[in-house]
Amino acid sequence: MNDHPPYLDKLNEVQRQAAMCTEGPVMIIAGAGSGKTRVLTYRIAHIIKQGTDAFNILALTFTNKAAREMKSRIESVVGSEARNLWMGTFHSVFAKILRIEAERIGYPKDFTIYDTDDAKSLIKTIIKEMNLDDKLYKPGLVYNRISNCKNSLITHKEYISIPELMEADASSGRPLISKIFATYQLRCFKAGAMDFDDLLVNTYQLFKRYPDVLYKYQHKFRYIMVDEYQDTNLCQYMIVKSLAAMYENICVVGDDSQSIYSFRGASIQNILNFEKDYPDLNVFKLEHNYRSTSNIVNASSSIIERNKDKLEKKIFTENQPGEKIRVVRTLSDNEEGRMVAQSIFEEKNQKQLSNSDFAILYRTNAQSRAFEEALRKMNIPYRVYGGTSFYQRKEIKDMLAYLRLVVNPNDEEALKRIINYPARKIGPTTVDKLLVLAAEYDMPLWEVLKNASQFPVFGSSAAHLRDFYMMISSFQTMLPTKNAYEIAEYVAKQSTLLKTLYEDKTVEGVSRHENLVELLNAIKEFTEDDTNENEKTLSVFLQDIALLTDADKDDGNTDKVVMMTIHSSKGLEFKHVYVVGLEENLFPSQLSLNSRPDLEEERRLFYVAVTRAEEKLTLSFATSRFKYGNLVPCEPSRFIDEIDIKYLEIAYGQPRQEPMFQERDKGFGKGFGMFTGRQARPLQTVKVSENFKESDTSGIKEGDIIEHQRFGRGTVVKLQDTGDNRKAVIQFDEVGQKTLVLKFAKLMIHS
Repeated sequence: MNDHPPYLDKLNEVQRQAAMCTEGPVMIIAGAGSGKTRVLTYRIAHIIKQGTDAFNILALTFTNKAAREMKSRIESVVGSEARNLWMGTFHSVFAKILRIEAERIGYPKDFTIYDTDDAKSLIKTIIKEMNLDDKLYKPGLVYNRISNCKNSLITHKEYISIPELMEADASSGRPLISKIFATYQLRCFKAGAMDFDDLLVNTYQLFKRYPDVLYKYQHKFRYIMVDEYQDTNLCQYMIVKSLAAMYENICVVGDDSQSIYSFRGASIQNILNFEKDYPDLNVFKLEHNYRSTSNIVNASSSIIERNKDKLEKKIFTENQPGEKIRVVRTLSDNEEGRMVAQSIFEEKNQKQLSNSDFAILYRTNAQSRAFEEALRKMNIPYRVYGGTSFYQRKEIKDMLAYLRLVVNPNDEEALKRIINYPARKIGPTTVDKLLVLAAEYDMPLWEVLKNASQFPVFGSSAAHLRDFYMMISSFQTMLPTKNAYEIAEYVAKQSTLLKTLYEDKTVEGVSRHENLVELLNAIKEFTEDDTNENEKTLSVFLQDIALLTDADKDDGNTDKVVMMTIHSSKGLEFKHVYVVGLEENLFPSQLSLNSRPDLEEERRLFYVAVTRAEEKLTLSFATSRFKYGNLVPCEPSRFIDEIDIKYLEIAYGQPRQEPMFQERDKGFGKGFGMFTGRQARPLQTVKVSENFKESDTSGIKEGDIIEHQRFGRGTVVKLQDTGDNRKAVIQFDEVGQKTLVLKFAKLMIHS
């Protein structure tokens, strides 16, 4: 007889135990493909079935798409009560809380959410106003600096009191980043705007400054669940910990082996040290992989076991062994593209597969070009994630800027974007005057606009400014009585944006008009969506759009080969996966070779890539690649060599004769037993001087005795080309002749 409710029959024994353990702190360590989403879904359903009101459950997911899917599954078990769950991403849930509590921290409840482009645009404006060099103070660089500080809970006021930060800025020649940070925060506040990081930081500050508000939400959220806990940053960790402090019914789900977002501020220590926060923790390990063949599962385990910072688990599967992992060497990045396209073409025809069964994963977005070209030539449809999404297109952002300004007239970035589009005789000089006056009188641009006629500096432009102000004001009168679609349609027509795009009969113009019509269709769908429990207001629609992620934008129905960075692929799965560009300094990235934590994160990234594959996995690398216009030699990634050889099928070259690193964990040197040039050779041990120091190669000449960190001692036998393309043909004592590009080769010249 079952000792559990019948709706938990679909879970295995460990999954069921995790779902039924609802009281107290719980950690579910979920290996790749182990059904963690199912466990989380049924756990929430079980809590509701046990009598808890769905309003009292908080579930934080990785994407809004994941939240919608989970909510739908929960609804199939418990009914419409599931719609009352507080479920979504950190950003969407905290934005919801901030809408309710915004006035406590001085923001309007209809505050604007700045996306990355808006934030960088404002930073660029501030840099210009401060007369700083934007080549030195690059807006993207400054934005990342500010974002990292916020994720570490460092405010602009605290920034200047941290010597390490100030010294780093001074030594990099950017001593005024702290001032830009402070100005940026002030301008956002005046504009009634928050960037993505502010949604987290302001929630943290709200709870810290107002204990009564924290108490309210602590009491409300009796049960808290966090998915992908290994990807939380300090700010998210602190918020969750404070919310859970009353009942301690907190359940975190994650896989330390898939912690790959440290560049966004994520800390793997949050999951590694969870037990220190909750000593009476219940731990459940989901170790049964249902996704992949046993060859892929076992190979991935042989990769990740090399990491030292990890929670112990033993992933297994009962699936068939399947094909071995194919390793392919190509001569160039273009040939790599052709090889993958040809392979997809053949696999599709032989096995009657769909395009969407295939994924090409790479370390950086820039690698997509060769694969796009090759797929196009073979008429294989594809989709690139991370390209320009629908909501990032100019015409869409223009329309959304109008709508943002209607909802929040203090939105400075929206106002600047559309004040003269379509053209209404308000040029850049007039806008500059607006900005100067706003700064001088310490008032929002909207207030200057409203009183334009009182400033003689505007001259005849004052009338045009007044007309623009009156137009936006007339749109605002619709907010209390009209829904999002009615307002948007009216704005699109009255602003003449729709007419302007319609009159452009170029191919691009027709496409832009179609996109704007599609946006209006999306708003119409939003207002008519009965499953949407939120209000149908323009403010809510704009918030939903601002918080979309790449995964949310995917309709999931298009039959196209998927191309994306490995970071974007987490959480997805495909029958056939190609992990490309497996070369040293590309993957692992050159930036990760200076410390063990960085290298271990790169290895986790490789683990994520490998575990996306269900049935077939191909790993490829090129022996040469164009960099900065030059063809440079490449060496295979150490990660290939870290996979147990019995799971591999070497398509070109020969299997290694012995391990690549004898003492891999003591250093991060390079050596490649599997492939060396065109002919595979057994690994040879090369002696390198302990006092190795790179020399200036500008004066190198034939006959010089040199030393290379991997190839050892050798003699320069010939020099070729000039300038950046200058190469040296070197006869090495132990590994034979090599041709090295001097710009990239690190040599020590002995004579």
